Amino acid sequence: MSNGEELRRLDEELARLRAEVAAMRDQVGGLGATDANERAQMINLADEQENLINELEARRESLLRSSGEG
Repeated sequence: MSNGEELRRLDEELARLRAEVAAMRDQVGGLGATDANERAQMINLADEQENLINELEARRESLLRSSGEG
C-alpha cells in the first residue's frame, strides 16, 4: 500500500473514530441518573477510542514526514 493510500485510509478511520467518540460522550452526557457502572464503562470506552485516535494520528504524522509532506 502506498503512503498516499495509507494516509487516505487513516484519515477515514480518524474521522469515523472521532464521530464515534463524540457520539459516546454525548450519550453519556444525556443519560441522566442511570447506572454509574454503565456510565463509567462508556467513559472508559471513549477514552480507549481517543487513545487509538492518538496512535493513528502519530502514524499519520510519521507517514507525512516520510513522504516529505509534513
